[in-house]
Amino acid sequence: MQDIYPALATVAAYLTGSLSFAVIVSRLMGLSDPRSYGSKNPGATNVLRSGNKAAAIITLLLDALKGWVPVVLVQGWGGAWGLGEGTVALVGLAAFLGHLYPVFFRFQGGKGVATAAGVLLALEPWLGGATLLTWLIVAVFFRYSSLASIVAAVFAPAYYLLGNGVAWYMAKPVMLSITAMGLLLLWRHRENINRLLAGKESKLGSKKT
Repeated sequence: MQDIYPALATVAAYLTGSLSFAVIVSRLMGLSDPRSYGSKNPGATNVLRSGNKAAAIITLLLDALKGWVPVVLVQGWGGAWGLGEGTVALVGLAAFLGHLYPVFFRFQGGKGVATAAGVLLALEPWLGGATLLTWLIVAVFFRYSSLASIVAAVFAPAYYLLGNGVAWYMAKPVMLSITAMGLLLLWRHRENINRLLAGKESKLGSKKT
């Protein structure tokens, strides 16, 4: 019977990740659907383009929380149900995939930056902190959220290796999960990369069009 618990935890994490808070918060606060303006991405950065900073902050926190909660729950109480490190890595990735491809919103989700940050903070607080600091430094100096996210996605797996040792850690489930999230973040930002190269990317704080 215990064999089914990892699958149940993974499905629950995916469903949690599928809650698109950019859309939910915008509706509750009477704002336009974030999928209808700006980058059309249902994420905190695009909600910020509505001019409502409170909505953007709430979206950011809730998107991070839905990545943090499943991992923390499995870490704290999964042992009694036979859920080990492999399940921890799996639920983190599942919550992230839920944000990218939400079943409740026709699989049209955001880019997953905040949710990935929540997962990293739950996995290793120092790892999440280092990755967030990297994002913040790039965002402050260059004012491109996409560039900050791309750089952070590249550095996160490197930080994990530096903090835990290279050798056999490379094959660990957590490392594989972090690497998969990093690669998916890069893939989801492919259009941003093209706009950055063309000098057409919107900067942080720009209004919706």
